[in-house]
Amino acid sequence: MMEYLTKELLSGFDKYKYSARDTSPLSIYIMHPFWNWIVEYFPRWIAPNLMTFVGFLLTAANFVILSYYDWDFFAQTDDDSPPIPDWFWLVGAINIFLAYTLDGIDGKQARRIKLSGPLGELFDHGLDSYSASLIPICLYSIFGRGEQFSVEPIRFYYVLLAIIINFHISHWEKYNTGVLFLPWGYDCAMWGSTLMFMASYIWGCWIWSVPLFGTSLNCGHLMEYVLHITALGNIPVVFYNLYRSYADKTGKMRSFVECIRPLIPLSIFLLLSTVWVHYSPSNIVYNHPRAVYLLVGTIFSNISCRLIVSQMSDTKCETVNWISPYLAIACFGSIFMPRLEIFFLYSMLLLSTFTHIHYGTVVVQQLCEHFNRICFGVTMRTKKE
Repeated sequence: MMEYLTKELLSGFDKYKYSARDTSPLSIYIMHPFWNWIVEYFPRWIAPNLMTFVGFLLTAANFVILSYYDWDFFAQTDDDSPPIPDWFWLVGAINIFLAYTLDGIDGKQARRIKLSGPLGELFDHGLDSYSASLIPICLYSIFGRGEQFSVEPIRFYYVLLAIIINFHISHWEKYNTGVLFLPWGYDCAMWGSTLMFMASYIWGCWIWSVPLFGTSLNCGHLMEYVLHITALGNIPVVFYNLYRSYADKTGKMRSFVECIRPLIPLSIFLLLSTVWVHYSPSNIVYNHPRAVYLLVGTIFSNISCRLIVSQMSDTKCETVNWISPYLAIACFGSIFMPRLEIFFLYSMLLLSTFTHIHYGTVVVQQLCEHFNRICFGVTMRTKKE
């Protein structure tokens, strides 16, 4: 078996202690009491990682269904395109709420049955890094694309970037402070997504095309602004927490170069993908938006997962993600060889997807073997192989 985790990384996991702070009023006063109540109804033989994985599969199911019915995001804006079935919005709302609930109680289940540890946290945050892209992509189908009451694909591309940047800097913050400060925007986003899907089921998606307050502003634009604000609004908080950790000497006290190292692979990736999108000979973000969004989300998830591994093992983060050279070849190859652009796009999508799944699978297998655990079980391994 190919191994991604070195002895140094595995040794770092042995010393890891979970530290997080959740100050969201919505989370503290509403969700945690609800989660504390509902987790008691789950049998103790249900593994926390299984709950995490089922929640992710529900999120992925929404994405797959919408990919079938609305691959190009035209279903809501093009009269010639078949509309998204009404039943989906109810199913989608239920899936999001169940995924949110399972994500909130998996850790509580682990502590309840005395099975918490680094494996579960890495598994949870790793899948969250993928969901961070899948959920907003699903929201885009509510409005579709177009100038009438939504935003063009290039503008939603930047919405997606804002969301993944927000996710990444939260773990960059923990890389340097040792504490995961949970963003308030997460709870708001999950509740907002659930309610938007439910409203689309009850009243129909036409409600999102109504001008707001008699102005030219519409719900699609409002969604764009709200997602930008909730995502990028967390950045000042991150820098304040980082400053306090250095001022109070409570963090890792890394040098400036080591402090910013996790931002380098993300910056390289964002630069390459943005250059490709803007200089694309065939305008891939307009003609193949879902493929572009999924490619961006997949590569980001891999970069973020590697940061989480470094952060949890207290080791140096990588400077360049392995896929960046291939992305550069695809980007500039498309610009100078336009006829091959679609080949480059879908080849990169397949390459990034399969290699990321392989990375996640092997890392989990290594941790299971190291901690003598069964990923989706509540008992220990009978023996190490």
